[in-house]
Amino acid sequence: MRKQLCDALVARAAKPGMVFLTGDLGFMALEPLREALGKRFINAGVAEQNMVSVAAGLARQDFEVWVYSIAPFCYARPFEQIRNDIAFHNLPVKLIGNGGGYGYGVQGPTHHAIEDYGVLLTLPNMSVYVPAFDEDMEAIIARAGTSPRPAYIRMGRGEPPGGYTVPAYAPWRQLTCGNGPVVIAVGPLAGTYIEAFERLPVESRPNLWAVSEFPLGQLPGELLVQIEKQPGLCVAEEHVRRGGFGSELLLYLAEKNITVRRFRHLYARAHHYDRYGSQQFLRRQSALDADSMLAVLKGFQHA
Repeated sequence: MRKQLCDALVARAAKPGMVFLTGDLGFMALEPLREALGKRFINAGVAEQNMVSVAAGLARQDFEVWVYSIAPFCYARPFEQIRNDIAFHNLPVKLIGNGGGYGYGVQGPTHHAIEDYGVLLTLPNMSVYVPAFDEDMEAIIARAGTSPRPAYIRMGRGEPPGGYTVPAYAPWRQLTCGNGPVVIAVGPLAGTYIEAFERLPVESRPNLWAVSEFPLGQLPGELLVQIEKQPGLCVAEEHVRRGGFGSELLLYLAEKNITVRRFRHLYARAHHYDRYGSQQFLRRQSALDADSMLAVLKGFQHA
């Protein structure tokens, strides 16, 4: 998604008040943005706490401010500055964290971002965007850029099957249709299930939805009907269980008096594993892969 991010920000660079700060990252990817912004492209160095405070000060002076780093260095290391300097003052700084979830899996738990949006959504005024596909970045940058609220953009990489036509961006999108359970996946994880679901007969094929924006607003009416009608609901997110989307969704449904007959939650199970590998390897360790999802759905059928 970095190319799409760069292209979207270059398109905004003509705005005289736009400033981009990076924590010494983005090489071999963001050079076109650096050229477009000139002195307004600031390498703040490996000093993320200071970078966030500087961003807050610039936003206070009515600059449009974007902050970029590897995800855990974007939200975890400078969390106090995000809370005190940005969120408490409702300053519209846009934080961009690359490698959400297990995106930097081989580098171990210090580089895993599996509690990011849960942590940030505890702060006042914060919005979160989790693009599902590379093609979403243009719309998300536009939506975040015009929002008066602080925001966190959790970047990964789009993973649709070959030849798949990505639907136009929306906070909620239905990606597969059938008479099976409802599956809601957060961000890019949704794309990893499309091919496996499409191979299933329509009688058992899940209704797969991708969600890309938090906190939750009004859920689509069609989705609510499916949840009440279908035999089960499964949520998948590359995020720890506590504070994640799964619990937020169930609270929402409970408040709306919507009954869920059977519920399963697939989530990032741990920061630490005996062995480390790619993002796909760590997803399998957490049972977030397509085969694990199919096993869960089969369990719905035999219940």
